[in-house]
Amino acid sequence: MADKRFNIPAALFVKALKRNKVDYFVTVPDWVQLSVHKKIEDGVEGIQLVTCCNEDQAVVVSAGLRIGGKNPIVVVQNQGFHACVNATRAVGLDAQIPIVFLIGQFGREFRNFGEDPAKSRARIVRLVAPIAEALDMPHWLLETEDDLSYFDEAFAVALQQKRSVALVVGAPTAWD
Repeated sequence: MADKRFNIPAALFVKALKRNKVDYFVTVPDWVQLSVHKKIEDGVEGIQLVTCCNEDQAVVVSAGLRIGGKNPIVVVQNQGFHACVNATRAVGLDAQIPIVFLIGQFGREFRNFGEDPAKSRARIVRLVAPIAEALDMPHWLLETEDDLSYFDEAFAVALQQKRSVALVVGAPTAWD
């Protein structure tokens, strides 16, 4: 059984989104963050849900919203993040359009919660940080409720440095 410390309640994610004035939740739905998706889908005042066909589309939709003066977040799982590396590089880094990712660590083992994801047996889990680093993309691991303060830092860095950043959700979000 997973340690409850590592299952951050969906309501706290929504609170962090609202605190950072997120107005669009752009996503290719992710099992790890399913409870957060459900809250947004059920309706959160001030946050619009945009469901995309694939992660490249999510990146460019987010960029268009940002150019239009909105404050989106891109919500995907690790496999999807790997799939949109070129779009992330081109739009979020080369074109310097701030994109904040919320990436669910699909495939991470319970025994790895609270440990370095680099020690996971799942390659898909181990590769998120090295790929973000290769892209010169700041990233933060969200494993406990205290880690939600990284939302503020991530949005500040993305906006100030005009770049892509990633918040990596280390364990399935909790239903509340």
